[in-house]
Amino acid sequence: MSRYHFPDHFIWGAATSSYQIEGAPEADGKGESIWDRFTRSGGNILDNATGDIACDHYRRYEEDGQLMAGLGLQAYRFSISWPRLFPEGGGRPNKKGLDFYRRLVDQLQGFNIAPFATLYHWDLPQALQDKGGWTNRDTAKYFAEYAAFTFENLDLPVRGWITINEPWVAAFLGHAMGLHAPGWTDFNLALAAAHNLLLGHGLAAQRFREQGRKDEEIGIALNLAPIPPFSESEEDRAAARRTDGFMNRWFLDPLLEGAYPQDMVDLYRRHFTLPPVEEGDMEIIGGPLDFLGINNYTRHVVRAGDSESDLTGNFVNPPESEYTEMGWEVYPRGLYELLSRIGRDYGPIPLYITENGASFPDQLEEDGTVNDQARINYLQSYIFEAWQALEEGAPLKGYFVWSLMDNFEWTFGYSKRFGLIYIDYQTLERRWKNSAYWYRKGISRNGLDL
Repeated sequence: MSRYHFPDHFIWGAATSSYQIEGAPEADGKGESIWDRFTRSGGNILDNATGDIACDHYRRYEEDGQLMAGLGLQAYRFSISWPRLFPEGGGRPNKKGLDFYRRLVDQLQGFNIAPFATLYHWDLPQALQDKGGWTNRDTAKYFAEYAAFTFENLDLPVRGWITINEPWVAAFLGHAMGLHAPGWTDFNLALAAAHNLLLGHGLAAQRFREQGRKDEEIGIALNLAPIPPFSESEEDRAAARRTDGFMNRWFLDPLLEGAYPQDMVDLYRRHFTLPPVEEGDMEIIGGPLDFLGINNYTRHVVRAGDSESDLTGNFVNPPESEYTEMGWEVYPRGLYELLSRIGRDYGPIPLYITENGASFPDQLEEDGTVNDQARINYLQSYIFEAWQALEEGAPLKGYFVWSLMDNFEWTFGYSKRFGLIYIDYQTLERRWKNSAYWYRKGISRNGLDL
């Protein structure tokens, strides 16, 4: 057996998001979100499920805090529901909504668990969606105001702030593919949403700097994946390069280099309408980051499509690989590749793995146990690759497993389980899976035994 230690100040955490766990969609003055509207519209979610109850974390946060303390978590990444603080997106804040997050952060600090707060994990106030949502440039300004209020009024120190979670998903799954709220299918609008999401991030980061916040840091979380070609043919390599531009570089380049990738600008200009970029936008978007969050689960192998103008080509699932219940290839080496790539392509920037995990068909046994060895194997293999990247100089500061508990998994409803904690959706009882015990042991040893 070999033991792999992480640096002394490495942070071990778990992550969730507001709509996926909180429930209580109308409690204490909360406003409607686009996910409230999207799930209740019918036909968008498996079994027409909603997040109306989810894990009922809004009412059970104290119990969940005890679970986190029992796990030995050093950090907890949660998201703040924008319409819980500002039911109309702006204007008068909702004090009861703010008080909930104050209580949560206070509890975390009582357990010596560092809070990492995400300001936007996709639950936009419906009142702003009625004005165009993220396709309306004004939403970025509303977001900056909401962010500034939250920085100043949460009161207790928050170790890390994440402005936007996965802007690619919010923009393209929500506005081009219709799979996420608001359910639109217009690529031109998706490009506009992507730019405004990045602008909102930049404006919020500016407000953070203006407040001169000490002992706190701010960044953004991107869903990133290695995108290798299926073969070394020129066509496959070109298709993989376009896909990488679409999924990775369209966000990495403006954030870390202050400009959109020129090859993708040229491609989009031939087929779509690029959103207007006003003077100063790129300087705002490319402002300094304290860290970059990486959400990684898999890779995407790409083979050329029928036309050179195809945006992505075709995704290929290698038949020899293992796959999670989501149909995602288990490819732990991809995490090492991403961590190495950021430094190679963009220079040194502090990194967190802000999401990594897997869904498997967990079964609650008669004795109350959940033997999720497949998840343990997955997490162990990915964390080992993170350790190897660290050994080679990657400035990795922490790791957050997705997810703390089973939850509402967007369009899949309650059919996919990612959690360390098993949720009985009939009784809302929480039970530790074997992976939770394994993770607790890893945290206590600050590393892995292989």
